[in-house]
Amino acid sequence: MHKTLFKNPQALIGLALILFVLFIALLAPTLAPNDPNLIDTTCKYLPPSSNYPLGTDQLGRCVLSRLLYGARYSVVISIPTLLLLSVIGLLIGTLSVCAGKKVDFVCNMICDVFIAFPALIIAIAVVGVLGNGVKNIALSILISTWAWFVRVVRSYALTEMSREYILAARISGCSTPKIVFQHLLPNIAPQFLVYVSTSVASSIIMVSSFAFLGLGLPAGTPEWGAMLNDARTGLYGHPESLLYPGFCIFLTSAGFNLFGEALRDHLTPEETNL
Repeated sequence: MHKTLFKNPQALIGLALILFVLFIALLAPTLAPNDPNLIDTTCKYLPPSSNYPLGTDQLGRCVLSRLLYGARYSVVISIPTLLLLSVIGLLIGTLSVCAGKKVDFVCNMICDVFIAFPALIIAIAVVGVLGNGVKNIALSILISTWAWFVRVVRSYALTEMSREYILAARISGCSTPKIVFQHLLPNIAPQFLVYVSTSVASSIIMVSSFAFLGLGLPAGTPEWGAMLNDARTGLYGHPESLLYPGFCIFLTSAGFNLFGEALRDHLTPEETNL
């Protein structure tokens, strides 16, 4: 399967961008030429040089160093949060379908309540109550988006439960847990994996949105959304300060979206050709 997938140029480009961002996030302390938090107002808005390859910002901090460290916040917050969301979505979504109509009705009603409000609004409210911090941002994303993951898994599970192989498993005497773990989950996992891969980009943009609005992370944190917010003060005189973090967010989001779409086309070709 992977050999066929990696013959797709879109998948290769997306994977290359993802690996590039992960590489930067892991080696940021080694790659950064300067301390990203070192303030020197005598060096503000310096042009690119050997000491500051992308120049400095309004407080004299190295822009390149802050961009490199910014990848860490996006990856550290987004990917673990999505893994936890995946577990919650798979467990509650399949339980909702297999536990009976009453449980499914209650679960569906709770999901409707959360989905009725924009995820970003819920997340901002949670951060406003709990305060700043990486853990609070992750928790806010978890609370604001879990219902979407459950709803997606539930829709996949409902489709699969009507298949003949599930009926055959029931007739053969398989218990519900055995049907879920041996038959249902393996068959919905490929489709759900595509949904998770494309959700990474949304999670990264949400984290950056918090920082842009001045929520979630402490002031001065080298994060791409925070850098966008700081760059607004020098928009007309130094527009490059706005372009650098914006390009990083775009590049990372594009990588996950490209790979996710290629994965979708590979795993569900019948849906692509409709």
